[in-house]
Amino acid sequence: MTPKPYTHPDAVAYRPLDWTGLTPPRFAGPVPRHVAIVMDGNGRWANEQGRPRTDGHRVGVDAMLDVIAGAVQAGVGHLSVYAFSTENWKRSPAEVRFLMGFNRQVLHRHRDQLNEWGVRVRWAGRRPKLWGSVIKDLEAAERLTRENTTMTLSMCINYGGRWEVVDAMRRLASEVEAGRLKPSAITERHISRSLYVPDMPDVDLFIRSGGEQRTSNFMLWESAYAEMVFDETLWPDFTRENLWRAIASYHARDRRYGGATDAPKA
Repeated sequence: MTPKPYTHPDAVAYRPLDWTGLTPPRFAGPVPRHVAIVMDGNGRWANEQGRPRTDGHRVGVDAMLDVIAGAVQAGVGHLSVYAFSTENWKRSPAEVRFLMGFNRQVLHRHRDQLNEWGVRVRWAGRRPKLWGSVIKDLEAAERLTRENTTMTLSMCINYGGRWEVVDAMRRLASEVEAGRLKPSAITERHISRSLYVPDMPDVDLFIRSGGEQRTSNFMLWESAYAEMVFDETLWPDFTRENLWRAIASYHARDRRYGGATDAPKA
């Protein structure tokens, strides 16, 4: 499937979304089922352009749409993007207000296009502190796209990996307190089912743009055996071709999940 290009008339486009002729390469193996992305570098890109940080976030939307389309083309089943972390509340009040309003605008302007592409939108994150209007728009996008099966897009807004585990532990503690679960019976499966998106598969490929080499509290539980790709490209310059190169790199890895093969050199 090749999604049709789309730009909302009010969008601040810095590159044309001309996707003619862009097709994924022939990969060496199965496409990763779940790709998680830390979209880093918007502020640094804006600073390098002599523009306010908020402009970096605006043009980063084009990059996000391009990558979503590229993931659909490649056959990725689940894509998770880190849109606003629980630590982002530490930023200036002006930037926080912008990001909250901006996330609403993105959902308003692009949910119909995502729906047309067959993308199912899910929200992963915490309710406390998050604007009620943002929650309302996230839930509206979930309702609109809930029957879609082409790909699941998890919008991680007010998300933190440690908080996700804490909240899961609280849910399990409530089950224990109510007598519905014995502590000795708790397994990894119980924890996975108590996370924000219980049916989300483990992350196969974890990508971070912008050159930093850390997870920044993203998908800690789900990424236990993820292959990591750290791309120097600042997010507004990131394209679906960066995604496809990361997938190609993923296929060059030997995923053993703790196992090993005794193969001494001759």
